[in-house]
Amino acid sequence: MIIKGKVWKYGDNVNTDVIYPGKYTYIRCSPEEMAGHALEVIDPDFSGSVAEGDVIAAGKNFGCGSSREQAAQCLKYAGISAVIGKSFARIFFRNAINNGLLVIESEEASENLSTGDEISIDTEEGTIKSGKMVFNFAPLPDFFSEIIECGGIIPYTRKRLKVNGI
Repeated sequence: MIIKGKVWKYGDNVNTDVIYPGKYTYIRCSPEEMAGHALEVIDPDFSGSVAEGDVIAAGKNFGCGSSREQAAQCLKYAGISAVIGKSFARIFFRNAINNGLLVIESEEASENLSTGDEISIDTEEGTIKSGKMVFNFAPLPDFFSEIIECGGIIPYTRKRLKVNGI
């Protein structure tokens, strides 16, 4: 899978309450409304400027805090195709995979990418390219890649059931 987009850069310890503010957690919102609240606490311009395919480059411990699944969902609904980080909170990492959002651990890419950079990610090669810079990352296990390619754990499960005649 090849992903191309513009980078949005954020720092360390961006928690789920910053990604998707808690005041919206128990309000029924459409995907478009959820996307509109993504990162509004730290970047009020994000939702109005993000484009389909864009990528977040984050510091360490991205997605720390509560286990709210909406943090991964709102980024995907906003058009984010991948999050590159030095490290991820484990629950956010799995919520992202389950919702079809690619997460890549790459300290080098995280440190060297800047907001506005145009990048290309090759998930099979395990490379991130921006201009003359090339960063390598360990590809996700095949199982996770299949979930992401299907759009999340629910579409993946439906596909598997159909393939198996269930």
